[in-house]
Amino acid sequence: MEIRSLYFDGSILHILDQRYLPFEVIDVECRSASDVWEAINKMKIRGAPAIGVAAAYGMYLGLRDFEGSKEEFIKKATELKSYLDSARPTAVNLAWATKRILDRILLNKEKSVEELKEIVLEEAKNIEKEDVERNFKIGEYGSELFSDNDTIMTICNTGELATVKHGTAFSVIKRAFEKYKNISVIALETRPYLQGARLTAFELKEAGIPFKLITDNMAAFIMQKGLVTGIITGADRIASNGDTANKVGTYMLAVLAHFHKIPFYVAAPLSTIDLNIESGKEIPIEERNPDEVTHCMEKRVAPLGVEVYNFSFDITPHELITGIITDKGVAYPPFKKTIKKLFES
Repeated sequence: MEIRSLYFDGSILHILDQRYLPFEVIDVECRSASDVWEAINKMKIRGAPAIGVAAAYGMYLGLRDFEGSKEEFIKKATELKSYLDSARPTAVNLAWATKRILDRILLNKEKSVEELKEIVLEEAKNIEKEDVERNFKIGEYGSELFSDNDTIMTICNTGELATVKHGTAFSVIKRAFEKYKNISVIALETRPYLQGARLTAFELKEAGIPFKLITDNMAAFIMQKGLVTGIITGADRIASNGDTANKVGTYMLAVLAHFHKIPFYVAAPLSTIDLNIESGKEIPIEERNPDEVTHCMEKRVAPLGVEVYNFSFDITPHELITGIITDKGVAYPPFKKTIKKLFES
């Protein structure tokens, strides 16, 4: 069964509401930029690459019915970029995609408003197409890091549900499974949204990859028992020094991997690397609704009135990362130099 995180039918951006998987398949029809903002903000769509593609189409939906002067069109596009970027501040692919759209507009500002609308749509389609190609390459490069009989641990969801196709870390896992014998996976459930239990488990099962699902707080014991040979995660933003923001719990895995001498890899397209920031200290970390912690699948599991921390992401220091797998190859420490080389290649 093919499940797509999103697709554009020429007039409507269709988004699969991932909050209800694997129990219900609900199609969300986005007809405006505000619909896209809502879908991103409310976690109907998630995963940095998928968010970026959705935002690109959100720019088009917000501009396609515009009537006015070219100057007003450019002003509207600039305001629209800021609006969409505010939906989720940590995932850099969102702002990267909207910037690409705005840059294309500014590079072609001698053209008519109607021509600019077509350019916006063309660029959104390009971003979608490139996501598929980049993720495939990530799988190819990353799979070379594994071999027969490996058991790979992962957190959150990095598969096709987090991208347009193939996935990031999941692309590596799937390609390794295709190439080697006896590849298996240990997936963390990933509280509070249970992306691992609901989404990654679903995708692993669909792909026929052997796996075990564990609670997040079981990871250390699983490593201690020698049941893990490598760890791979996705990323929502990577600083120029390699510090990585990803689903909260990733930093915990990196610390545990370091102690147990297990390779720890991050997989992401170059578009997830933010060369404008020096370190993870500059990455904004989203705090979400406390109800996500006090409830599980809309059922309250904590007493009324409790105070909550609900950081959606954490920062893994570059010193704990073995390598960063990108669509241009694998970067190794010192990341500041090797990441720069990837951008130049």
